Amino acid sequence: MNIAAPDSSFEAPAYLARLNDEQRLAVVHGDGKVATPLLVIAGAGSGKTNTLAHRVAHLVVKGADPRRILLMTFSRRAASEMAKRVERIAGEVLGRDAAIIADALAWAGTFHGIGARLLRDYAE
Repeated sequence: MNIAAPDSSFEAPAYLARLNDEQRLAVVHGDGKVATPLLVIAGAGSGKTNTLAHRVAHLVVKGADPRRILLMTFSRRAASEMAKRVERIAGEVLGRDAAIIADALAWAGTFHGIGARLLRDYAE
């Protein structure tokens, strides 16, 4: 990952403490303003999935409606793992309400699954 240097005045929430500086910046990207696109490029095992799960949980903690979050992966296994991670991370912050988040992630799945759902929903 390669994004702007961390702001030394930024104090990360406790649930982001396990992330490195670049991962943390990706998670909080756009806080307090209109978010611009962010592309994360990193090698295998570098924490991209963990960073994305933290990003989704962070958005929900900050008030985003989980029904408006689109979370796509390549495999069903990865989609299931991603939803579990989001629920676990959100659970650290929200407690019992975290289960609601996992249920509300209606747009989490594979590229093919989400595409098929859109075709079914909007077929004429």
